[in-house]
Amino acid sequence: MTKDIGTVPETKGTGDIAHAFNDFMNAFELFKETNDRRLDEIERRSGDVLTEEKLTRIDEALDQQKNRLDGLLLKANRPQLSGAETPRPLTELEHRSAFETYMRTGSERKLAVLEAKAMSAGTGTAGGYVVTPAVEDEIGRRLLAISPIRSIASVRQVSVGTYKKPYRVTGTTVGWAAETASRTETTSPVLSELSFPAMELYAMPSATQTLLDDAAVDIESWLAEEIELAFAVQEGAAFVNGNGTTQPKGFLAYTNAAESSWAWGGLGYVITGVSAGFAASNPSDNLLDLIYTLKAGYRQNGTFVMNRKTQAAVRKFKDSTGNYIWQPPAVAGGQANLLGFPLVEAEDMPDVAANSFSIAFGDFKRGYLVVDRIGTRVMRDPFSAKPYVLFYTTKRVGGGVQDFDAIKLLKFGTT
Repeated sequence: MTKDIGTVPETKGTGDIAHAFNDFMNAFELFKETNDRRLDEIERRSGDVLTEEKLTRIDEALDQQKNRLDGLLLKANRPQLSGAETPRPLTELEHRSAFETYMRTGSERKLAVLEAKAMSAGTGTAGGYVVTPAVEDEIGRRLLAISPIRSIASVRQVSVGTYKKPYRVTGTTVGWAAETASRTETTSPVLSELSFPAMELYAMPSATQTLLDDAAVDIESWLAEEIELAFAVQEGAAFVNGNGTTQPKGFLAYTNAAESSWAWGGLGYVITGVSAGFAASNPSDNLLDLIYTLKAGYRQNGTFVMNRKTQAAVRKFKDSTGNYIWQPPAVAGGQANLLGFPLVEAEDMPDVAANSFSIAFGDFKRGYLVVDRIGTRVMRDPFSAKPYVLFYTTKRVGGGVQDFDAIKLLKFGTT
């Protein structure tokens, strides 16, 4: 494969991060070169379909290189749950030993005794046993790394089924007054409440008894690895489009309104002025309109959120000086940026279509809250899928918008 046909060679070997990053940067340079040729052909009214096809292939290769680099970085940053680690309390070590015995053999005796002493709600009759703190922490770290919205949102751990957060509907009366002028009597602030119920998220990895009998296999790391992707995929979908009834409520699931008539309780949006597309002239202006819809206090911490297809479209845009407004990460493990703001790729964002909300921009740390209920549970099932052993793993997660002023949307429509 050569550069001439618009493909990018892949680094062979064990997957060196530095080489993968160089491949990614080379792909971006080739992308810019080909896109510049495409734009020149359009200006000369001599568009070449081969150039378009080549650009599409390079764009796909760029995404593949980025995904490969992300995978290598995630693997490199995964700490081992066993081996050298920070000393832990004796009770936690006992829990870990008992949990491993339960996972490998199904013996519940030691684990049941420990959880009875701790007055734990996660007993066998309640649907499995609580995983060790090391496993729960590791699941949280891995989800933070691969769940796009969780990585930019606020995350709070709770021990109850529903987290309730008060917010101020009206503030106290304030104003200026002359020294001897009468003052309007101040009123007490009016408070309301946002509720974030934790919904049950589950995964069911399976293992052979041979794997479980192998003492060399770190059973805790195996469990964390098996469920991380399943949980991340489900979370990613829910945090964007979740219905709020059986799932966390996604930020696109609220009743949204044009910014001119925006009110608390939904997200405001601006329009592109074109159905199912960006403005034909200066399309990057649509993104600038979105950025400056956000108040300054939120804008300084703003992040773009869109899916891969939408990102592929904006990757071709230039500013008035001819520079690309999308820029790759400066270092391996960094984030791409758009108009100087970080960009997060969330595949559950909708593709560009008539009246779609395909791009979000905002301070998601202040705008969206993820609620994790403490206590991931595992129930061992050696009977339902013989000869495999199933591990029914549940985690309770909630989420929703906590500040409706902190996130704005771009609508691909005319109204």
